Amino acid sequence: MTGLDKVVAITGASSGIGEATAVELASRGAAVVLGARRTDRLEVLARKIRDDGGRADLLDVDVTRRADLERLVTRAVDRFGRLDVLVANAGVARIAPVSDLDVDDWDAMIDVNLRGVLHGIAAALPVFRAQGRGHFVTTVSTSGLKIVPAQAVYAGTKNAVRTLLEALRQESTDGVLRTTSISPGFVRTELVDHVEDPAQREQAQQAMAALGIGPDAVARAIAFAIEQPDDVEIGDLTIRPTRQG
Repeated sequence: MTGLDKVVAITGASSGIGEATAVELASRGAAVVLGARRTDRLEVLARKIRDDGGRADLLDVDVTRRADLERLVTRAVDRFGRLDVLVANAGVARIAPVSDLDVDDWDAMIDVNLRGVLHGIAAALPVFRAQGRGHFVTTVSTSGLKIVPAQAVYAGTKNAVRTLLEALRQESTDGVLRTTSISPGFVRTELVDHVEDPAQREQAQQAMAALGIGPDAVARAIAFAIEQPDDVEIGDLTIRPTRQG
């Protein structure tokens, strides 16, 4: 185990990028506080980390509820004495043309992808300010960089988060706060498994299977950003397969 002496809270930690990030950071010495709705998976993950000599705690977290993010931050501080990094990774994707008017899906993406990040900022920022340092890392997406049909609202939420973090960065040039946006391309995760339209779901799953890189690649990028000295900020990282267009 290496010497990454950080306390890191991670949302969406029960699978995919969040799970891989927890394993990667814990293997480097960080204490991780895992948040997600599927606590059964979190318990398995936390046990694995502890069995490998790492430090982990867990909490049921629904990022659409502001109080859950407050509890996650409080748990980190109570359990490990501080919170150095919040990795806002929870996200949902619904793929459909705007003309389908899937308003419920729009609301779900706005609530999780955007409002969930805002809830994390609201919970952690006062702690970071009181400590004199802190780091927000947010999983965005290449969908916000290359706009394609059927992803308008999903890409819109991701671009909103990218804009939010850049504005927060510009408001926080006193050396206390760091912000990092990670934009993954095709990564082998469960993100598209809940797309309702069967044809679009199959198409997305096939693309992910054919092109997708492992979530551990994104986890290493997150670790890279976190491990920088406090006076160095990695603002944006794009991580995608070499064959992705």
